[in-house]
Amino acid sequence: MINDDRSESRNSIIKKQISKKSRNRLTVIISIVSVCFLGLVVGVGWRTIVEGSNLAKLAFVNQSKPQIFTPLRGSILDRMGEPLALSSRVYTISINPNEVRTGNKQPTNVIVSELARRLKIDKIEIMDKIDSQAPYRILAKEVTQEVKDSLKIWIKEKKVAGVSIDGTSKRFYPNRKLAASVVGFMNSENKGIYGIEQEFEKYLKGTNGSSTTGLDKATNSVDGYDVHLSIDETIQYFAENALAKAMKDNKVKNGGLVIVSDPKTGEILALATNPTFDPNQPYAVPDAMGVNKKVWKGKESKNNVLYLQKNVWKNKAVSDTYEPGSTFKIVVSSAGLEEGAITPETQVNDKTIYVFGNAINCVEKSNGRIHGNETFAESIYNSCNPVMSTLAMDLGLKKFYDYAAAFGFENKKTTGIDLPNEGATDIQEKLTNLDLACAAFGQRLTVTPIQMLMAFNTIANGGTLMKPKIATQITDSDGNIIKTFDPTIVRKVVSKNTTDILRDILVKAVKEGTGKLAYVEGYNIAGKTGTSETTEKDHYVASFAGFAPADNPRISVLVVLDNPTGKSYYGGKCSAPVAGKIIEETLTYLGVKKK
Repeated sequence: MINDDRSESRNSIIKKQISKKSRNRLTVIISIVSVCFLGLVVGVGWRTIVEGSNLAKLAFVNQSKPQIFTPLRGSILDRMGEPLALSSRVYTISINPNEVRTGNKQPTNVIVSELARRLKIDKIEIMDKIDSQAPYRILAKEVTQEVKDSLKIWIKEKKVAGVSIDGTSKRFYPNRKLAASVVGFMNSENKGIYGIEQEFEKYLKGTNGSSTTGLDKATNSVDGYDVHLSIDETIQYFAENALAKAMKDNKVKNGGLVIVSDPKTGEILALATNPTFDPNQPYAVPDAMGVNKKVWKGKESKNNVLYLQKNVWKNKAVSDTYEPGSTFKIVVSSAGLEEGAITPETQVNDKTIYVFGNAINCVEKSNGRIHGNETFAESIYNSCNPVMSTLAMDLGLKKFYDYAAAFGFENKKTTGIDLPNEGATDIQEKLTNLDLACAAFGQRLTVTPIQMLMAFNTIANGGTLMKPKIATQITDSDGNIIKTFDPTIVRKVVSKNTTDILRDILVKAVKEGTGKLAYVEGYNIAGKTGTSETTEKDHYVASFAGFAPADNPRISVLVVLDNPTGKSYYGGKCSAPVAGKIIEETLTYLGVKKK
């Protein structure tokens, strides 16, 4: 009994100990579970309250981020409505790599194959972009409307996630190099630089539109306005072809230009410069003397870009200045005739004159010819510098300045043509007698080519200086006129009587004088040659300015060749025949019959 009682007591103690240990273990387990559960609740709560808020904000931002709709840039058109610059709608295809990987029911390789087939891109290239951790990757640019439409249908039918289509526009120039220096081109930011593209940027660019998902806000893009020019595509072609041939025939080193205008309105019908470029590929190697095509790097070379900026892209006819030489004699001749200081029959002599010890000779003296006594009219045919210098000094400095300014050659003044980076006249404000004597025949002063032609237009149209005009109107995409550019009279310069006299002299300068190579049988052409010497040794500028038909001018033409290094450097030899060819082709095109 005693043993049984002890045994029962021991068992009871053991059970109590076991029960106590179990309770302790259970307590620990429950505590652990409780802590874990509490952590889970806190974590979920944290994500729900804090991260959920952040995600909501992110979602809102993503939904609120506007999709930009790019407008079509306006066109640039010639006077006949022929396009010189156009824009077409193109598209950019991009992906969200993570969304493509995780948001589609279709296998990724199927999506890759379909994108590769439609966009004509290598599968490996697409797969590399899908594997990227970047939030955004571009697959293709400048995708056509047809490919975009097909891709859009596939995305909708197959519910493809992560592939985006964004519209933009592409600028192109259908005539390539034609009128390149007039039109200009676009930079990498789709902004116009040089030419009409720059000058009329605010009209051409249009207005972006946008759509904001989730905010129910949308604005439509507004396409840019079209700019209509006075340029005639056909006359421009004549000018560029004739200039390109002259550049090669005369081995012109520093470029050349041609301007054709309507002398009555100031409208520019053609404006050609050389070397030129293709606005579709503005950084391509230019066809110019001294350019090594083998080492040309274009956009990758700072020196190449500087060369393009200085010699190719800018419009030499508007931006550059030059010493006009004897073409400037129309200013002093007009002044002398208007003031009654000279008549066509006045007897003069081309003998050498000396100003402050400096000899001024007739250009023919170097060729062993002396004209001697001649009429004033004959001195213009023969381009005798001493006669013009003497007349300028007789008129005096004030009258010279007054008439030069009246013709548009006022110091630091421009014509106001609607093209960027226009140059200005540079005439010393206090000329010495030597300066005045040289300025009389177009030396020791610089002008722009467009100024020189507008001065010739003044003689052609009866004495009125016109502002050069290159834009005629601006219209919207429906053809509604937004703005017009009417012919602008600057001032009356000289009387019609004076211009009639000078016109007859200039006609004989072409038939009998230094401009004979501009003569065209059947067309009465008035004109004057010019040859100016620069400060650089053996560097001359050869030019010719004229208009036709002389009795009722339809066109005026200026040809300037900078540094011809061929058989001759004279304006009568190099530039006059170029002008004659352009005048004949243009008048024939305009339906002017030969007499």
